[in-house]
Amino acid sequence: MPGPNTPLLWRADAGPVVDRLAAVRHLALADPTLGALIGRVGAFTLEPPPRQSPFHYLQRAIVHQQLSGKAAATIFERFVRIYKEQGHPTPTEILGTSEGILRRAGLSTAKARAILDLARHAQRRAIPSKAEMSRIGPVATTERLCRIRGVGPWTAEMLLMFYHGHPDLLPLGDLGIRKGFQLTYRMRGLPSPRTVARQGERWRPYRTMASWYLWRALELPRP
Repeated sequence: MPGPNTPLLWRADAGPVVDRLAAVRHLALADPTLGALIGRVGAFTLEPPPRQSPFHYLQRAIVHQQLSGKAAATIFERFVRIYKEQGHPTPTEILGTSEGILRRAGLSTAKARAILDLARHAQRRAIPSKAEMSRIGPVATTERLCRIRGVGPWTAEMLLMFYHGHPDLLPLGDLGIRKGFQLTYRMRGLPSPRTVARQGERWRPYRTMASWYLWRALELPRP
């Protein structure tokens, strides 16, 4: 697992980062079928999100769960607007907001309660920072994050991949990954998580990058 000196996809400090060209070459040589997909998609262009804390990232992630992009963006904008200024509310501001007000912004009861619990965890400094995620590793990070109401393994994996920049995660519970795998490997039916995991052993230590390419497979025109 990555430690403080292990290359990540990106870092906010002066730590080492993954050589993307070398990583893509590694994937293509280790798995020619994935290599063909890489050839169609092109360069790995995933970039870090705007500078923000894990607390802010998780606010958006909770609101976006099980919603289309446009609907989620509208509700998130209403949620932020409760606090008047553009940007992200603080834990104290959220904890001073009633569940009813959050509901009127468009949040479901479950999401309103999850946002409040997220704020309680942030106020107790129980959400690991980027540096702490590197130090304790993905398993412990996921365990910590899943103590927050409304945050499950999938949300934790997405944070580790797209916020932290962990280079070697394969979210087997993600339907898009399995559909991308089905298209890439020309399977008749949807592959089982075990099938994807077995093939994914070839992609170590860059399974996050392989996952990104499988998601891109869903956007390509059918050959």
